[in-house]
Amino acid sequence: MTVTHSCPGPRRRPPLPDLVVPLAGALVVLAGAAGLVPALAAVAFAVAGGCALACVRLARLAGAPPAGAEPDRLLAAEPAPGTDGGGSPPTGRRARAPSRRGVATLDAAVLAAGLTVAVLPLTDSPHRPPVALVGLAVTAPLYAVALLRLPGHSWRTAAERLRRAVETVGLGVSLLFAAWMLLPPGPVPPTAGTACIAGATGVAALLVTALADRRRRPGAARCLAGAAATLTGLALLVVLLAYGAPDRASLAVAPPLLAGALLTVAGARRHAAGERPRPDGFPAALPVLTAPAGIAALAAGHHLWTVGEFDTPAIALGLGIIPPMVLREVLAAADQRRCADRLAAREARLRALAGDQRATVGPPAELADRGGLLRGLARREGGALLVVDLVGADDGPAVDQPVLGEVARRLRAGCGPDDLVARLTDAEFAVLTDVGPVVAYALAGRLLTALTEPYAGTGGVTRIRVSVGLAETTGGDPEDVLRQADLARRRAVQLGRDRVEWYDAYLEEQLVRRLDLERELPGAVARGELDLVYQPVLALADRQPVGIEALLRWRSPVLGTVLPDELVPVAADLDLLGELGRWVLDRACRQLADWSDGGRELWMAVNVTPRELAAPDFVARAAAALAAYGVSPERLVVEVAEPAVVAELPTMVARLAGLRSLGVRTALDDFRAEHASLAQLRRLPIDLLKVGSHLVGPAPDGQLPLIAVVASLGDRLGLEVVVEGLESDAQVAEARGAGCRYGQGFALARPATAERVEAWFEEFGAAPR
Repeated sequence: MTVTHSCPGPRRRPPLPDLVVPLAGALVVLAGAAGLVPALAAVAFAVAGGCALACVRLARLAGAPPAGAEPDRLLAAEPAPGTDGGGSPPTGRRARAPSRRGVATLDAAVLAAGLTVAVLPLTDSPHRPPVALVGLAVTAPLYAVALLRLPGHSWRTAAERLRRAVETVGLGVSLLFAAWMLLPPGPVPPTAGTACIAGATGVAALLVTALADRRRRPGAARCLAGAAATLTGLALLVVLLAYGAPDRASLAVAPPLLAGALLTVAGARRHAAGERPRPDGFPAALPVLTAPAGIAALAAGHHLWTVGEFDTPAIALGLGIIPPMVLREVLAAADQRRCADRLAAREARLRALAGDQRATVGPPAELADRGGLLRGLARREGGALLVVDLVGADDGPAVDQPVLGEVARRLRAGCGPDDLVARLTDAEFAVLTDVGPVVAYALAGRLLTALTEPYAGTGGVTRIRVSVGLAETTGGDPEDVLRQADLARRRAVQLGRDRVEWYDAYLEEQLVRRLDLERELPGAVARGELDLVYQPVLALADRQPVGIEALLRWRSPVLGTVLPDELVPVAADLDLLGELGRWVLDRACRQLADWSDGGRELWMAVNVTPRELAAPDFVARAAAALAAYGVSPERLVVEVAEPAVVAELPTMVARLAGLRSLGVRTALDDFRAEHASLAQLRRLPIDLLKVGSHLVGPAPDGQLPLIAVVASLGDRLGLEVVVEGLESDAQVAEARGAGCRYGQGFALARPATAERVEAWFEEFGAAPR
């Protein structure tokens, strides 16, 4: 049983320019308000400065590798320790990085907004309204394209999409009504009317989406809020210019435009950094329901105070706010009715099941239903909720009714007198307790032990497997608490059952990420989304390249760059390893052939999983790929990880021997230098031994370093030793001093695309080896 917790990282100070530029802009705007500088020039200076800073930040972000991806340059800055030799970050936290095109489009949108304001002082007064309108017309589509390219969009049902559209219409009509009320009496200039309609529609859509995404995608929500602020400022600018307002009135557009640019770059940074979802905040429905009515009421009150009467368009817009609000309430009522029907049907099934159990196992324990559990959660402000899932042994048939009756009895016996035991589905129970998290975890462990004990019955002994999810109640929304405990239960199922898992926000992010990966991975090969990067292997004596390792990357347009540590387990569960492995082998052999034409006789290593290697046709596929591109077999190296080889040793020995019979070289990766590993080493038909940099380091007094022992063993067995994951020159020197011939890692060369590796080769003038 394991418990996982997440903790936020340290908060960093904002860079100095991020503080200086807004402060300078505010001072210039104040100077314009005081008449020290022309107002329009002050606005142009303040907004242009903020947009220039944002553009520089976004340009750097667009040029940097996505979060979780390896740098494209071999000499980029070294990442934090803990990465693998292939440039993979620690597997704990994954980021949904925005695509470079998406960030570049955000950069273009901010640039368009800044240029719109910057050119106004240089433009004649009659031409300023159309110039500002053109700027609005260019900025809005650029923002739309960029925001749609941000990864992490969740799939929505038709009902959810309809409800989102109704919310957008309601907020948009209220904003348009407010803008109409604030316009001066009389005819409305066409440019002002266009800006009001476009601005209200765009801002409403952006704000509704930002509210919906503020917990799950807080970085994207900031980008959306920044876009809304920018469009608000541009629309206001168009209206002021169209009505010929005094230049000093244009100072009002500086705050939203400056805030919009800085929010956009802050959101893009946060999204690229892979920020975790936030569980706090008010419900998204609250501002969506109250904002349209509040905006309309304030605008109408202001109009009555200043003008005293409503014209026909104003009345029509005011009445137009009502239908979306009513329709949204109807949709919400329909959702609640469907939920109530489902709960009633489930309760009826459970009551019928309870009646069956009375006939078979006697009076049931005191089995509450879901409704009773939710009411109990609503009454309690502390404690914990356990969700218990049952399946037959070896994930076999469903648990039968007599066993379920005994499960209920054991649950009731293991809980305290004040604990609430509920039955959620046929084989899913819940326990609501008032105790704190540590005691609740101990309770979950006791229940797990009790429920996994054998069950005696007329048909013999029955065993079941149990998964327990645990979440703190902390006075939260009952449905949210139940959902969190159920997510923890799913995690326990994923990790093999017969365990207890805690809920935390990172757990939810992992589960959502897993679902996204399972949805997007099928078809990735056909869509051309897979890619290989290459990391050179160098001779430690002269640091000349002798080989290359091919590393798989999935360039998903939705999820960003996905590394093998995350990709391979999902592919295994979806039975896609064979498809991915064939693509990797074919692409590696093709690249090897291209480099052969250039006179570079280096070997290429590809990683395979035991499942791929165990396939009966793997040796034949390797031979076919080599023949298709005319590659010499000895230039291909097939790597398989040592821990996985031990589990299927006879099969692995046969496949490795088959590859060596072709002339293909074989390598044992992740060699652990343990007693069992050393004993198995003589049985494996391998040519290269790859060990991690953790073996490189000082040894106790009077003992040889582990890396020296492994190097000596390799010499006796006729194996070449490659030390991977070398992060510093000191490690390189120690590996060489221990007698290792080859090395790989960031201290020597980083993974890069084929084109960059070729350019790197030119610097060294790699000779045939």
